[in-house]
Amino acid sequence: QVQLVESGGGLVQAGGSLRLSCAASGRTFSSYAMGWFRQAPAKEREFVAAITGSGGYTIYADSVKGRFTISRDNTKSTVYLQANSLKPEDTAVYYCAAQARPVLVAATMSASGYAYWGQGTEVTVSS
Repeated sequence: QVQLVESGGGLVQAGGSLRLSCAASGRTFSSYAMGWFRQAPAKEREFVAAITGSGGYTIYADSVKGRFTISRDNTKSTVYLQANSLKPEDTAVYYCAAQARPVLVAATMSASGYAYWGQGTEVTVSS
C-alpha cells in the first residue's frame, strides 16, 4: 500500500507559478512511477505528467509541455510538479498517483494505469 498526500495548491494570477508536492508513505518509493493528473469542474480527469521510479525519464501532456516540470526526490519520497506560466485553463484539482511499477508504459497517460491516488489539491488561476 502507498499513501499519497498532495500539497501546494492555491489561488494564483495568470502568468504566476506554483509548486505542488506529493508525499508518499509505504513501500519503497522508487518502485513506483508517479504521475500527476488534473480534473476541472464538469470535465474528465486528464493526464498532466509522469516520471519513472528513478526520475530519469519524464513525459508531459501537450497542454503543459514547456510550462510544467515533474521531478522527484526519492530520499524524501516526494514527487513535485512545478507549474509556471499558469493560465486560467489550468484551474483544476490536481492529483498525484502511483503506478505499481517503476517504468512508464502505454497506460501511463491513463488514470486506469495507476494503483494509488492522493486526495487532490486545488489550483485556481485567475485572469
